[in-house]
Order: sequence, then structure tokens, then C-alpha cells
Amino acid sequence: MHNTNRNGFTLMELLLVLGILAILSTIVLIAINPTKQLNDAQGVSRNVAVREIENAISQYIIDGNPVTGVPTIKANALNICRDTITGTACTNAPVSGYDLSVLTTNGKYLVNIPIDPNETDTNITGYKIYKLGSFVKVCSLALEGDCGS
Repeated sequence: MHNTNRNGFTLMELLLVLGILAILSTIVLIAINPTKQLNDAQGVSRNVAVREIENAISQYIIDGNPVTGVPTIKANALNICRDTITGTACTNAPVSGYDLSVLTTNGKYLVNIPIDPNETDTNITGYKIYKLGSFVKVCSLALEGDCGS
């Protein structure tokens, strides 16, 4: 007499369950798309940083301070230096950027100048400055392809 009670699963049953789990996890990853979610979050962060810098510059100008030497063409926008890179270390080659460290003095306008999440250069922020008419504007190359050269 053979015992027909079997304990456990057959190899086919295990492979079938693993296949179904693999298909479901792939569908979930495609639906969630973590890379897109991260890029969207970084885009929002960049937009907030751009507005934060522009608002600080506007307040600085309202307080009667001049902002000079800003290019008037978006294609010529200058890199904004990190707040630790000041004076000629910022404005001269090889950086040739724009020094906004005055905005962070005593934290009056900004605590620090925001840095793009993907910026790897230790001298610049990843944001650029230019003038549009009488307005000083800030742009991000990651958000706008025509933000400086």
C-alpha cells in the first residue's frame, strides 16, 4: 500500500508562485516608477530654491542695495557661487560666477544659498542669474535647457 499523503509543495508549484510574484512586483515597480518620483521631487526642490533666491534678491534691492554686473540675456546667465566661494574666488576664472554671499551675511536674506541636488562642482550652486528687463531672475539648467551657456 502506498501512502498518498504528501507534505510540502512540488517544484512546479513553487516555480509558478515565484513567477507570479515576479510579474506582480515588476508591475508595481513600473506603476510606482521611483526614478520618476525622485526626479519630480528634485524638480520641486529646484523650483523652490529658484524662488527663494529671487525673493532674497528682491528684498535686498528693496532695502536699497544695488545688484550690478548681471547679464541681460538668459543665454549669458552666470553661475551663482556657493556662499563659501566669495569675492574674486567667485568672479574670476576658472569659476567666473556671480557672488551672492552678501545675501547670507548674518542670515538677513538667506541662511545659505540653495544648492542643486545634483550639483557636484564645489564652487557653484547649479543655479544661474540674469536680468529680464528690470527683474533679476534665477534659473536652473536642470529645469530649463536655455539657462546660460
